[in-house]
Amino acid sequence: MLKNLFALSLLSLAMNVGAAELKVGYVQVDKILRDAPQTTESGKKLEKEFTPRKNELDRLQKQIKDTEAVLEKDGLTLSEVERRNKERDAANLKIEFQRKQRELSEDVNMRKNEELGALQDRINKAVTAVSEAEGYDLVVYGGVAYASKKVDITDKVLKSLGKK
Repeated sequence: MLKNLFALSLLSLAMNVGAAELKVGYVQVDKILRDAPQTTESGKKLEKEFTPRKNELDRLQKQIKDTEAVLEKDGLTLSEVERRNKERDAANLKIEFQRKQRELSEDVNMRKNEELGALQDRINKAVTAVSEAEGYDLVVYGGVAYASKKVDITDKVLKSLGKK
């Protein structure tokens, strides 16, 4: 009986030591992605990068509308050859527009993913830096059923990202 009591005491002591100093925090990644200054910078950089191509698409679309307007207005007075040429021009412009629009969409998505990946790396580094500086043993990303404000380190991570 003395052995059992000793074993029970030892087990109880081991459990208390293991659970005593675990410091847990959590981070709301969606809030960081929304509020981080790098998100705004990234958006501006992408807009600047793709504005010329967007303007080219707008120009092509106007050219298509103008060609179709000429066909509608003057279609009956144009010769058969001129009308077919205008119709072919409009069809070719539409094909070119669709191709360029698809390419732009693919390129924008690819660049957004690149920027998001770079931002996620910076977020991970900031989370690690804050966690190590404040002695956290475990930090989880969002998706928790409940967490008190005292374990939410999101604002600290945002502050860390703002300094860089």
